[in-house]
Amino acid sequence: MRDDSGYVTAELAVALSTLVFVVGVLLWGIVLGATQIQCVDGARVGARAAARGEPTEAVRDAVRSVAPENSDIAISTEGRSGARKVRVTVRAGMDGPGPLTLPLEAEAVGFLEPGAGADP
Repeated sequence: MRDDSGYVTAELAVALSTLVFVVGVLLWGIVLGATQIQCVDGARVGARAAARGEPTEAVRDAVRSVAPENSDIAISTEGRSGARKVRVTVRAGMDGPGPLTLPLEAEAVGFLEPGAGADP
């Protein structure tokens, strides 16, 4: 007769470590999604502020209030005087487990309102 003691312990150890890994990946994915949403919200808020004609520093402050910490903010204008567009881009890095660091980016575009300043 064979001794089966220890098999359940080994199987449980493998199952628990796999479960911990899967839960960790799921949590990382949730944080990744939340950070992407922050990038999108930051770009949107910045584009709206820039379209109103607010100064560049006020636009950057508005983006920083919503975007993830240490994110890069780019503000540019393009187009002719009648239809000038403002483009706000927010870039952030999402650190992940091991080599899974992902760059995140969001961009929003708005038209300058009539009478708005040309600072951004």
